[in-house]
Amino acid sequence: MFAEKFAAYQRRYDDLHKLMEEPEVSMNPTRLREITREISEIEPLVEKYQEYLKTQHALEQTLEVASDESDPEMRELAQLEAEQLRAQQDKLNNDMRVMLLPRDPRDEKDIYVEIRAGTGGEEAALFAADLYRMYTRYAERQRWKVTLLDENRTGLKGFREVVFEIKGKGAFSRLKYESGVHRVQRVPLTESSGRIHTSTATVAVMAEVDDIEVEVRPEDLKIDIYHASGHGGQNVQKVATAVRITHLPTGIVAAVQDERSQLQNKMRAMSVLKARLYEIEVERQQKEITEERRSQVGSGERAEKIRTYNFPQDRMTDHRIGLTEHNLAGILDGDIDPIIDALVLADQTDKLRAMGVEA
Repeated sequence: MFAEKFAAYQRRYDDLHKLMEEPEVSMNPTRLREITREISEIEPLVEKYQEYLKTQHALEQTLEVASDESDPEMRELAQLEAEQLRAQQDKLNNDMRVMLLPRDPRDEKDIYVEIRAGTGGEEAALFAADLYRMYTRYAERQRWKVTLLDENRTGLKGFREVVFEIKGKGAFSRLKYESGVHRVQRVPLTESSGRIHTSTATVAVMAEVDDIEVEVRPEDLKIDIYHASGHGGQNVQKVATAVRITHLPTGIVAAVQDERSQLQNKMRAMSVLKARLYEIEVERQQKEITEERRSQVGSGERAEKIRTYNFPQDRMTDHRIGLTEHNLAGILDGDIDPIIDALVLADQTDKLRAMGVEA
């Protein structure tokens, strides 16, 4: 049972405090730092466990009062308090289960988001623009900073491709589930007969990575400098500052034209390139890990159709968890927290089962 795991943390916590009192430890700064660091790591789990034990004890006492009390009014009050304590205990149980999950070191990272039009021609490009607006509106709600890095627009203001950066606390932890193929079903602006079309766009969410996490050899890079383009393709600068970097071994291309400085664009393009290379390696490792145990959420396989936006029925369906919402206008305006919350819960439940902990 998961409570036993927390009891083990409590015992270790107590042992560490006893160790700190020993003269040979207190006189050894290196050992003292190691023990202090371990204490700080497990202290949140111990505090949660203490809260759990306190609530459990209070519940037992309240149930005893409810059982022994002869006054009907007092017994009813005790039963009501017991219900509240049970609800508190259920929440603590869930919190403790989640705390047992291994933490994704990328969760607090800033991210790069890449949206590409898929099948569907101009309608797919317009849908890519809708997704871009959805994520930027969501970022605004979270008070995150969005920076457009590269874009390839169509005549009807759609995107063949758009790359942007989102900086903010927990950006990757919230948006990492968005990677995949998004499908839209609606009557396109270009359709005169009123026939419903199905189009797709691909979303890739990549956490920014540190230089030490990805090694890129200079001889593997092809760097092109060109003039930045504005909407409609017109050149907006007389000096060539836009940068396109091609990673020759993989064929991956990263282009940035946002900054006025060629050096700044080059640095950003390298950062995007490294994020893409890192994501490829993470996906390769995930495929190896999940060969025996397939996960519905977070598999990282972008070829999978993850979501459908059906306009005639005002319906969004996330196929990974079978979630359906009837608020397309709100969703495309950035109201996607309920969807993300459901995906997070499904992911946590799946991982807990894999650990042998009942959700």
